[in-house]
Amino acid sequence: MTLDTEPDTGGGRAFGSPADVAERLAGTGYLADDAIATTVYLAQELGKPLLVEGPAGVGKTQLAKAVAAATGAELIRLQCYEGLDEARALYEFNYKKQLLAIQAAPADRAWRETHDDIFTEEFLLERPLLAAIRRDGPTVLLIDEADKADVEVEGLLLEVLSDFQVTIPELGTVTAVRRPFVVITSNAARELSEALKRRCLYLHLDYPAPERERQIVLAQVPGVRERLAEQLVRTVAALRALEIKKAPSIAETVDWARTLLALGLDELDDAAVARTLGVVLKHVSDQERAVKELGLGG
Repeated sequence: MTLDTEPDTGGGRAFGSPADVAERLAGTGYLADDAIATTVYLAQELGKPLLVEGPAGVGKTQLAKAVAAATGAELIRLQCYEGLDEARALYEFNYKKQLLAIQAAPADRAWRETHDDIFTEEFLLERPLLAAIRRDGPTVLLIDEADKADVEVEGLLLEVLSDFQVTIPELGTVTAVRRPFVVITSNAARELSEALKRRCLYLHLDYPAPERERQIVLAQVPGVRERLAEQLVRTVAALRALEIKKAPSIAETVDWARTLLALGLDELDDAAVARTLGVVLKHVSDQERAVKELGLGG
């Protein structure tokens, strides 16, 4: 297989400009500012992975999902965690199936023949990285929370993302027919290597300004009144300013709006907060601090 020199994630529907990015992401419910739209467009044009860094809950993962939806691409996700290894990220062979094949082989058969038979495509289990490389259709590869993986995984990512190819000793080298659009997210729990950063375009996301978050709530929660949306985002901004264990995410702001609608509430008063604060604050100590310092739900 050979590598396209012009990476394309959209199968004829790739983004035509930063403005096109913003418009089409908005069509999926993701409101992108100029920095986001421009960086996504450049990542497509330059064929580079996009490293998106920022605190949890600011829309990093959702950006990859929105790009996939906007371009008609399949989303393939590699969720990173401590202990992630090559077998889980790239590929491994189905050892149980191989063992059964060995047991079923004739007793007088040469081992080399059996060996060659069990290290074939039939026994290969592709994991997210290999699956993304082998796809010939438009693909968005999401490498989520890369900072949670061990440093050794970065070496694997460097190898795969530099040439978009993988060498499987028993089967040969698999080279991408079509480069996936790659999004790598990080919560900055640890610093990613400079080598990995050099290969990426960088985008930092933070919690949106209240006006932007109000627009997000209105776009994603049909039926919510503007006054309620304003109250929600103002309250959430105040919560994020506290020293709490887990600041509310954008998704939790949206969930709070949906919760209030489901309860038939159109005002975020003390009674409403007392009944629903658990939607946005998931630690008792955070709720107690909010009541004490902001008087919420008291």
